[in-house]
Amino acid sequence: MPKMVFIERDGTRKEVDAPLGLSVLEIAHRHGVDIEGACEGSLACSTCHVIVDPSWFTKLASPTEDEEDMLDLAFDLQETSRLGCQIIMTEKLDGLEVKLPKGSRNAGG
Repeated sequence: MPKMVFIERDGTRKEVDAPLGLSVLEIAHRHGVDIEGACEGSLACSTCHVIVDPSWFTKLASPTEDEEDMLDLAFDLQETSRLGCQIIMTEKLDGLEVKLPKGSRNAGG
C-alpha cells in the first residue's frame, strides 16, 4: 500500500496509507487530517489547499486552469500550493509529502 505524509498545522508528521486512485483530500478525510474540502472535491472552493513538498511538486500532473483559478483564492498561497482534491494517488507518488496551510478562507477555517 502506498503511503503519504501530512504535516499538520502544529508541525506534526502523520504518515498514512494512501490507496491508489484516491485524492489527497479523500485520504486526509479517511485518516482524520484537518482538511475541510467544503465543496467535496468539485473544484468550487480552495479549502483543500495543501503545500506540496518541493521535491514532490514536479512529480505531479500540472494544475488545470480551473484549479489555478481556485488556488488564487487560497489562504497562505505558496509556490508549491495545490488543491488536495486534484492530486490523485498513483504508484509514483508513494511517499508524497504535503503540509497544511496556516488556515483557509472559508468560515470555520
